[in-house]
Amino acid sequence: MIKRIICSFLVLIGLTIFNPVSALDKSDFFGVKVVCIDAGHGGHDPGCLGGDSKEKHVALAIALKLGKHIEENFPDVKVVYTRKTDVYLKLWERAAIANKAKADLFICVHANANDNKNALGTETYVMGLHKSEANLKVAKRENSSILLEEDYKAKYSDFDPNSPESYIVLTMRQNAFIDQSLTFATKIQKQFTDRVGRKNRGVKQAGFLVLHQTNMPSVLIETGFLTNKEEEKFLTSNIGQDYMASAVFRAFKEYKNEIEAKQKVEILKGETKQEQIVKEEKKDPIVENKKDKKRNKKNKQMIVEKGVLFKVQIATSSTKLELKPENFNGIENVGIYEAGGLYRYTVGDKKNMTEANRLQLQLRAKGFKDAFIIAFSDGERIPISEALKLQGQ
Repeated sequence: MIKRIICSFLVLIGLTIFNPVSALDKSDFFGVKVVCIDAGHGGHDPGCLGGDSKEKHVALAIALKLGKHIEENFPDVKVVYTRKTDVYLKLWERAAIANKAKADLFICVHANANDNKNALGTETYVMGLHKSEANLKVAKRENSSILLEEDYKAKYSDFDPNSPESYIVLTMRQNAFIDQSLTFATKIQKQFTDRVGRKNRGVKQAGFLVLHQTNMPSVLIETGFLTNKEEEKFLTSNIGQDYMASAVFRAFKEYKNEIEAKQKVEILKGETKQEQIVKEEKKDPIVENKKDKKRNKKNKQMIVEKGVLFKVQIATSSTKLELKPENFNGIENVGIYEAGGLYRYTVGDKKNMTEANRLQLQLRAKGFKDAFIIAFSDGERIPISEALKLQGQ
């Protein structure tokens, strides 16, 4: 179990190390057009072992079935597989495949193990700080796959899968898409319970290297325990594998539709630039000039900031709040911008992702648990990926 967890954790770390990004708002997320499906382990890395099974085979079978469901029902979605046969892939290679394909979603499929032969059920992980020894144990097991790589110390910045300190450092590089990842993970667990009747062990966070390095919403699914005879029998059966793949597909379908529906609402609420220009031409320039002066006096943040800047968004409201510390848990210098008919409140003007990440962690520690990073270029909101490209990253 520990080896499997460590492997997954390492894959996550690799993705972050080579392609650092930060959390995106849902309005930054432009649909699901490419999905990367990763079958855990493979080749000389069998993963955890059941009485008559190996994790690598179970994971691959479910992953291929899941991909087929998506391809047949969403022909406009490109499905990328990290592996389609029994081959060995390093953790960083899995993340690199997803990043190169510019995937909008990364789904990592695994099977579980436990010294307690009665342990059973499914659990879905997202990148984050482990909150229990059990979660850490799973991460260690999955991340331990890097020990099979000759150059793992160079590739993973001296990350030691058995060192608690390594996990603390790892979690400082938070997955950029935690909100979307949690949403998708919750839907997966619900489908496993409601449609397949599996025991729900919950959505959890832990430091998986395979997730850490990905530049998109990512989840690692533990489909069940091969060390439990009944669950092993189910997961190694064709019908059991199909049920599990179908459940993940239904969660994917729901997630995709929900994300894209929200984006359409944002677009419908907003005005196009052309419409704004037409309206401006019809306004009395003298009256509007007076109004502009009043607005600028009230909100200094309206001044256009040149270049690429990263901010941390801490709140959203339908009514405009006065920008004073007591309205934001004592936080000073809060900025504001409007999008989609809502007021969005931000902190900071950072010139790089490292500084923005530090600020995000500080604000989350002060009570803004959902704080996430956004980017601007010359005063206009842009996707994080575009901001990084403009900076040559």
